[in-house]
Amino acid sequence: MSQIKTVLFDLDGTLIDTAPDMANALNILLTEEERNPLPYATIRPVVSNGSVALVKLAFGDEVEENYLRYLKQRYLEIYQEKLCVDSVLFEGMDKLLGHIESAGMNWGVVTNKPGWLTEPLMQQIGLAERASCIVSGDTTTNRKPHPEPMYHACIKAGSKPHQCLYIGDARRDIEAGKNAGMKTIVAAYGYIGDGENTNDWGADETVNQPENILNYLR
Repeated sequence: MSQIKTVLFDLDGTLIDTAPDMANALNILLTEEERNPLPYATIRPVVSNGSVALVKLAFGDEVEENYLRYLKQRYLEIYQEKLCVDSVLFEGMDKLLGHIESAGMNWGVVTNKPGWLTEPLMQQIGLAERASCIVSGDTTTNRKPHPEPMYHACIKAGSKPHQCLYIGDARRDIEAGKNAGMKTIVAAYGYIGDGENTNDWGADETVNQPENILNYLR
């Protein structure tokens, strides 16, 4: 394997396919508010942008501030109740994690998802004990694309930034990794909208499936 010691993953759309549960929660909210559900294909590309983006997708950009605040809170309540019903590791990810571990490297998660959702999800999917670090959106003062959470992950994992590879499916992921001095990979299998040109993000590599990451490590 390469001189990479630690492989870091974004969570939603990179490590775990959480879109089914996040989309389901949004459609439950729409039903509660007496609106029609949205197609899964419409919701999936927005999942990595977080709860506010999902609520605005469903209710429009011009939602009144107090109503938006309520909708976000209610959405997160629904999602928390059904956090890991249909969420699974992306195909090939478990094999990749096994290869990383067997090669003497470690891996972790750096996500903007809040810890009160990240940590239960990692527990329920059976990864919490295997990860060398889990850095959530509220772990540090700043969130991605700021490098602070990346540096915090390095400390927890026992690696220097130049020894780390960060993989994500959003521009802010690649920016965060680059800002911290890490190698970066775009997870093109994740939640990326049709209008986005990932070539503009400046990553070191782009992969279409998790197993392709092994080729980069080698």
